[in-house]
Amino acid sequence: MTRIWKETGFIDNDAWVVETEEVKAGEGERALLPLEDFIKAADESNDVGMGVLLGPADDVMALEPYLYRLEVVALTFKAFSDGRGFSQASLLRDRLDYKNEIRATGDVLIDQIPLMLRTGIDSFVVTNEVALRRLEEGRLPGIDEHYQPAARTSAETGRYSWRRLG
Repeated sequence: MTRIWKETGFIDNDAWVVETEEVKAGEGERALLPLEDFIKAADESNDVGMGVLLGPADDVMALEPYLYRLEVVALTFKAFSDGRGFSQASLLRDRLDYKNEIRATGDVLIDQIPLMLRTGIDSFVVTNEVALRRLEEGRLPGIDEHYQPAARTSAETGRYSWRRLG
């Protein structure tokens, strides 16, 4: 089972579809295109409200001229041990000031979701049974205090001259 989760809960009837050679967005659906296909489609049209699917090795900075046209940037997490999607999300939020939805796809595990939220990811394609069950139960793990800055701040903590808080 695959479901889309945001902090407000599970989303029903999500319109975004990852397009491949075999799968195309149908009536009432919207395409999440791989980076190369997205750039080609954007260069050939004036469409806004588009979606792109980035692989772990894709260069986020290639999206800079198209950010105003994007509604969703989906980041692929191929394995739990591959953290490049965290960096991509941070670059989108901090360096490129991207304000719209960032979605995590692929190997999304329950213990990574709080950290993904801190980097600016705000929706998740969840297939892992344990993650689905814990999210349904409202059992999101996490630590309230962090030393490193992030796209999303944690609870306020004491001030130390040698720590960056965020």
